[in-house]
Amino acid sequence: QVQLVESGGGLVQPGGSLRLSCAASGRAVSSENVQWYRQAPGKGRELVAVIGHLGTTLYGDSVKGRSTISRDNATNTVNLQINNLNTEDTDNYYCTSKLNWGQGAQVTVSS
Repeated sequence: QVQLVESGGGLVQPGGSLRLSCAASGRAVSSENVQWYRQAPGKGRELVAVIGHLGTTLYGDSVKGRSTISRDNATNTVNLQINNLNTEDTDNYYCTSKLNWGQGAQVTVSS
């Protein structure tokens, strides 16, 4: 079973950028679909981005055009870059692969 650990969250000013990382251990995720979701307490879960096992990518409408998901097979990590952050991006961000979920990384966008 794979363990996923998110990092890179924190407090960011509106208009800033953030790079979240999802480090996997226990299994190589280089050939798996990996998704990033976000969810705030009391709100529904929202798909942020997906990277397929062949490297194809898909983005949720809320981050499309200002987000990049990428895979680093050498470190067994999937990264998510979000630019031009706004207050609506404030959420807990989770990565998942094959029903395994990380613990989440809190992103707060505030001035």
